[in-house]
Amino acid sequence: MLNISRQSVRDEEIEQRIYAFRLLQLPSLGTTLARLLTGMAVLAFAALFLPWTQNIPATGRVTAFAPTDRPYSVPAVIGGRIMQWYVQEGQYVEKGDTIFRIGEIKPEYMDPQLPQRLAEQIAAKEAAIRATEATIEALRQRLQVLRQAAELSLQKARNKMQQVRLKVTSDSTEYEAQKMAVAVAENQYARYDTLYDKGLVSLTDLQKRQVYYQQARAKLTALESKLLSARQALLTALVELAGTQAEYREKILKAESEMRNYEAYLSNARLELATYRNKYASTLLRNEYYYVLAPTDGYIVKVARGGVGEVVKAGEPVVEIQPARPQKAVELYIHAMDVPLVQPGARVRIEFAGWPAFQFAGWPSVSVGTFGGQVAVVDYVSQPDGTYRLLVVADTTQDPDWPEELRIGSAAKGFILLQDVPVWFELWRQLNGFPPSLDVAPPTAKSYKSGKSPFGKK
Repeated sequence: MLNISRQSVRDEEIEQRIYAFRLLQLPSLGTTLARLLTGMAVLAFAALFLPWTQNIPATGRVTAFAPTDRPYSVPAVIGGRIMQWYVQEGQYVEKGDTIFRIGEIKPEYMDPQLPQRLAEQIAAKEAAIRATEATIEALRQRLQVLRQAAELSLQKARNKMQQVRLKVTSDSTEYEAQKMAVAVAENQYARYDTLYDKGLVSLTDLQKRQVYYQQARAKLTALESKLLSARQALLTALVELAGTQAEYREKILKAESEMRNYEAYLSNARLELATYRNKYASTLLRNEYYYVLAPTDGYIVKVARGGVGEVVKAGEPVVEIQPARPQKAVELYIHAMDVPLVQPGARVRIEFAGWPAFQFAGWPSVSVGTFGGQVAVVDYVSQPDGTYRLLVVADTTQDPDWPEELRIGSAAKGFILLQDVPVWFELWRQLNGFPPSLDVAPPTAKSYKSGKSPFGKK
C-alpha cells in the first residue's frame, strides 16, 4: 500500500467487503514443494559428509591364475599324416588319453623294422670296436717289446763298439811303443855300423844288430796292420750301431703308424656308433610320438586340423585344450597413473557378465551381485596400449567363492577399492582432476602373502 490517502483501510475490512479477496488462498502444493526441496537440499548437504570409498574402475576378462591352467594348443611333435581321431570337440579327456594318431611320411622312417636294423648295426659296430681295441692293445704290447729289444740290441752294439775302441787304443799304444823300439834299433844299428867301419866290432855283431833292426821294423809293420784292422773294426761297430738304431726306429715307427691308423679308425667307429645309437633312440622316441596324448585333464576346445589324411608339420598346433578345474582369476587393465596406488593385496569388487549386479562404486557394502577379490599380481611391464595388467583372485575370507559356471574369457568389470573419504572431498577431487589420495603407505606383497588385509576393515 502506498498510503496516499489520509484514511486507512484495514486488510480485514477489504477481505470482508470484497468477495474476490475472500476466495484468495495460499496454495498447499507450493508449500509442500518448498518443504520438499528444502529437505532435499538439507539431505544433499548432509550427504556431502558421508564416507565415500575411493576406487579405480577397470575392465577385463576371466582367466586362469596359473599359466598351466590357461587354454593352450597341443602340437604335433613330429610331422606326418593324421590317420585317426579319438576325441570330439567339447569332450572331457584325462591325462594320457589318446587324442589322435599320426602316420609317417618321411621315407627314411617308413621301414617297419627300422629299430631292429639299427640295433643290428649298433651290435656290428660294437663288435668292430672291440676287435679294433684288441688290435690296438696288441700293437701297444708289440711296441713295448720292440722298444725293449731295441734297447738290448743297442746296448750290445755299444758294448762291442766300446771293446773295439779299447782294442784300437791298445794296438795304438803297442804301435807307438814299437816305433820307439824301431828307432832304438835303427840307432844301435847305425852306431854298430860306424864301429864296424873303425874295426871296433865284428861283422857278426853288426849283422845281429841289423837283424834286430829288421825284426823291429817287421813287428812295427804288423802292429800297424793290426791297428788299421782295429780302426776298421771300430768303424764297422759304429756302422752296426747306427744300423741297429735305424732298423729298430723303422720298426717302432711302423708299429706306431699302424697303431695310429687303428686309433683313427676306432674314433670314427665310435662316432658312427654314437650316430647309430642317437638314430636308434630318436626312432624309438619318434614311434611314441605317433600317438598324441592329452598332457593334462581338460576339455577339447577347438580342433584346428580335423580332416583324416591331412598332413601336419612338426610343431604345428592341432587341437586346443582347456585344463579342468583351473584356479580362476580376473585380469583387469588400469592406466599408468593408477599403478602406484595398487599393490598386491588390494581389495576389489568384481561384476561378472551374465550375473545381475547393482554396483555402488563408492559404497561397496550396499552393492548387490558383486564378488570380492584381491590383487595378486601387478605387471611390471605395460601392455602395447600403455595400460597395466592386474591379476585378481577370489577373496574367500569375506565373500563366498566365485560362481563355478564362470568360463575362461568371460567379460568382467572391477573396482579397486582404496581409502574412505568424505563425498565432498571426492567431488572436489573429481572436479579438479586430482588422483585418489593415500594417507597410509601402500600395502606390500609381504603383507598380502601373510594373509592379512593391508587395508583393514572398511
